[in-house]
Amino acid sequence: MTRAVYVAAGEAESNKGAVALGMVELLSRQVETVGVFRPVVRAGREDNLINTIRSRFQLSLPYEMYAGVTYDEVHADAERAAGDIVARYRALAGRCDAVVVVGTDYTDVGAPTEFEFNARLAADLGTPVLNVVSGRARTVSEISAAVELSSRQLAQHHAQELAVVVTRAAAERIAIDHPTPVFVLPEAPSLRAPTVADLLDACDGRFFLGERDGLGREASALMVGAMSLPGILDRYTEGAAVIIPSDRAAALLPGLIAAHAAPGFPALSAVIMTGGTDLPAPVDRLLRSMAIPLPVIATDHDTFDTATRLSAVAGQFTPEAGGKIDTALRLFAEHVDGRLLLDRLAIAKTDVVTPLMFEYELLDRARTRRRHIVLPEGEEPRILRAADVLLRRGVAELTLLGDEKRIRVQAAQLGLDLDAARVLSPFDAQLRERFAREYARVRAHRGMTTELARDTVTDVSYFGTLMVHTGMADGMVSGAAHTTAHTIRPAFEILRLGLVSSVFFMCLADRVLVYGDCAVNPDPSAEQLADIAISSARTAALFGVDPKIAMLSYSTGASGAGADVDKVRTATELVRERRPDVMVEGPIQYDAAVDPSVARTKMPGSQVAGHATVFVVPDLNTGNNLYKAVQRSAGAVAVGPVLQGLRKPVNDLSRGATVSDIVTTVAITAAQVRDDESTADREDADTRSSVERVRGVVLH
Repeated sequence: MTRAVYVAAGEAESNKGAVALGMVELLSRQVETVGVFRPVVRAGREDNLINTIRSRFQLSLPYEMYAGVTYDEVHADAERAAGDIVARYRALAGRCDAVVVVGTDYTDVGAPTEFEFNARLAADLGTPVLNVVSGRARTVSEISAAVELSSRQLAQHHAQELAVVVTRAAAERIAIDHPTPVFVLPEAPSLRAPTVADLLDACDGRFFLGERDGLGREASALMVGAMSLPGILDRYTEGAAVIIPSDRAAALLPGLIAAHAAPGFPALSAVIMTGGTDLPAPVDRLLRSMAIPLPVIATDHDTFDTATRLSAVAGQFTPEAGGKIDTALRLFAEHVDGRLLLDRLAIAKTDVVTPLMFEYELLDRARTRRRHIVLPEGEEPRILRAADVLLRRGVAELTLLGDEKRIRVQAAQLGLDLDAARVLSPFDAQLRERFAREYARVRAHRGMTTELARDTVTDVSYFGTLMVHTGMADGMVSGAAHTTAHTIRPAFEILRLGLVSSVFFMCLADRVLVYGDCAVNPDPSAEQLADIAISSARTAALFGVDPKIAMLSYSTGASGAGADVDKVRTATELVRERRPDVMVEGPIQYDAAVDPSVARTKMPGSQVAGHATVFVVPDLNTGNNLYKAVQRSAGAVAVGPVLQGLRKPVNDLSRGATVSDIVTTVAITAAQVRDDESTADREDADTRSSVERVRGVVLH
């Protein structure tokens, strides 16, 4: 049976889209397929919220399946339209495990008839209602009255209320006595701020030149540049979109572009040229030869008409508005008790684990633990973009390494909000001296002195690792701009406990498997294979994968002989001796490990064969080829490598890592931190003794 929830609001500008996004993410962690359904959409154009949710949550059905009828059809014959809505909803529900229905806003103003329409529709669809009530400019007693009125209307039309979400509230905590749970989302101005793409649409504009990626930036203010350049530079604010007449653009535009890129000036979100006049040819040629770090939009409307149109634009969710989406998801996750809602919906968690479910579980785990991660490559644009996402989502506390002025300017030019991030220079005199003394102490057996260490510790990888070692951070993620050896060598020297190995999480369409070791140890011994298997089982369990270990080989059971098979057989026995509580089978071939029908033939009666979740390869050659073959041929998402065997987590990124890869790796790193090793639980790190010294390291 498909479970569904109807998100309805009794007034406009209630931020119900933010609630819908949060609800889709919540359900995506529980079930395999989630759908979104908008009963009424505008004719002639696709619905922004549908497309935002389709893009963000990778929904696979065509747009038309998520849309009901048009506003015109409702106005022409509401009863017939309601019947069509029910039929289309049922067609979608038949292909989804859960559906979030997002109520209408066909009048664009608050009206009792609209909310009653939604209430009747929810009753017709048989979906409980998540009742969204705006708290904007209301006292607690007024909010309470609005909640009671809307709840009464739902009851009058036989719609069941699941819970109430008060949005845009001045305070995070509001005490309301109500039969169903009441959650409160505080006001978030960025949710109402339009994006540059919203402004472009509102003024019938066209992209003229500059950075197309900037269309997703939020425009925090509008300014009409009707004065000279010095006057504009003295008055515009951070994130403003500046409107200038195109016949003065040759004089104003180069200066505004320069100011946007210059330290000490606020960053713009866009420049909008009005009037439709072409730039003089030499100026146009000059500007098009430059790398312009913000969008420049042209419109044929005059300045007054453009300013009037743009001032009326409210922010919308669009696929490009990543910052707005992340803010909405963080608000919902922080202020809504998702477990309680799921219990009230009686949605049981599926045994299937999709890549999207794994990602959201990972982010949720990291968010609830709120660890502190250092990112040594603080001047790399992908790292900055990932940091913006991580901070908006509340995944971790962050420290970026690099020159603070350059990082802050670059973030502003990219339209990123990194105010909550700490920025440290690896040349900070006090920390440099402290870390040099500590590194010299840890590596004294290798002849390291404080004098030599002063230069070594200014390397960002060493500096970041020493932050982790001394308790200034819980973990480190690097490698987007550095080699693997450069990233993890300091961790091997300073944080190594025993054998360091790695795993990849292989996210298939319906499950997550763990492969180890595919990145570190070229030819492990039987004892090392046993260590890798035990570490991999521990890592799998940490991330919610029930460990059933397959020790891979070219033969299954007693069918083969030879040094390679004997090594795997010995390693399997060592795992059983050391961890009798862990299910392990080996030697075993891959087909017998994953396919129950093959397992019944080759290894009948085994608890692991046919159902393995953790795969330990005999050597790096096998492992690297295996994970890449599965990744490419099965369309799996490979997450990793995740390092094991370090006292505190350090993880390496591919130099081709995307922003999404970086976000996921930071979340994994945060989740790896043991509770007793968190910086939140420790006293001044200077008073803590170091772990035992490491005696040598070999990087592969």
